[in-house]
Amino acid sequence: MWRCRRSNPYAVTEMLLWLMGSLKDRTPADALTAFPFILAGGGLLLATGRGLDGLALGEDAARSLGIDLARLRLAVVGGSAAAVGASVAVSGSIGFVGLVVPHLLRPLVGHEPGRLLLPSALGGAVLVTLADLASRLIPTAQEVMLGVLTALVGAPFFFLILRVRREAW
Repeated sequence: MWRCRRSNPYAVTEMLLWLMGSLKDRTPADALTAFPFILAGGGLLLATGRGLDGLALGEDAARSLGIDLARLRLAVVGGSAAAVGASVAVSGSIGFVGLVVPHLLRPLVGHEPGRLLLPSALGGAVLVTLADLASRLIPTAQEVMLGVLTALVGAPFFFLILRVRREAW
């Protein structure tokens, strides 16, 4: 018969840190492990910039511009999977960064998806760094998780976007 063992409390704590998103106890070795995948995924995404600009006009227009949509989709999915997967493996799930940052930067950079890729990546890094700094500096009995802080910023922002879009319809 199988016997149930008591769970390791350290493993449970680590899992909760990962689920709520945290950079606590991360080392440069963790970042170096993820870096090649993030670099490869980011490079693949940056290479799709012109294709995304064409796709913003619609699929038919993109095809008429000579964009191979199947190849573009594969590059976007592969680049996103590599970059986001490696980041999430190190830091856990930190939500709303990919929603908030591009919407904030779009008026500054323009509405072309290709021009928004690099500023969004840098803006996301700034947002996560500021949220991590705030999570460490907020005077509480226990450290506020990084994912909780980004959700406190992102959820109202998401509802604001929904409200504006609904009024536009």
